[in-house]
Amino acid sequence: MNRVYLELGPKKVFACSIDWPGWCRIGKGEEAALDRLMTYVPRYRRVAERAGLSFEPGDPEVVARIPGSPTTDFGVPYALPGLDDEPLPGPEAARQVRILRAAWAMFDEVAAESPEELAKGPRGGGRDLTKMVAHVTDAERAYAREAGVRHKPFKSVADRDAMREELAEALSRPWQPPATTRWPPRYALRRTVWHVLDHLWEIEDRR
Repeated sequence: MNRVYLELGPKKVFACSIDWPGWCRIGKGEEAALDRLMTYVPRYRRVAERAGLSFEPGDPEVVARIPGSPTTDFGVPYALPGLDDEPLPGPEAARQVRILRAAWAMFDEVAAESPEELAKGPRGGGRDLTKMVAHVTDAERAYAREAGVRHKPFKSVADRDAMREELAEALSRPWQPPATTRWPPRYALRRTVWHVLDHLWEIEDRR
């Protein structure tokens, strides 16, 4: 079953998978968001396969609709669905963390082989490579805090990797509600993987 929830912003809608962290796409309306989600099946499959997982999701089944906000329209899956209060058994947590690790590895590889100057957007905007990598890295530290993992600003790649290992270890543990951190593990995994993949795919499209 391909469980999906819809986050309904004032103008746009996010379609997000419950069971495949980071597989979230936005559109102008429910059908547009669902269609866009499905167009990304081949790209997400590469991530799942890198994690050693088969990815054949089938048609999406909308299991919840939740109110969004202007942040939704800005392009961030911001709302926490009640579905994230479901227990997260150890094997499922470990499976989702494998996807997180695959996303990190693929982002680092694509960044390493991409030019510094990336194609600009239709209005001439968009970060170049160094600024985008720094943005993703800084966001990871902020996201980790929401999941209970705190680190000082990074001074090296080794510092970043140490934080990643601590975050992956924390999110690999079986979890039962109630949440003791601001973000429950399911949401922390979804939001973190989504942000890495969103910018991974942006780099691929702009280089």
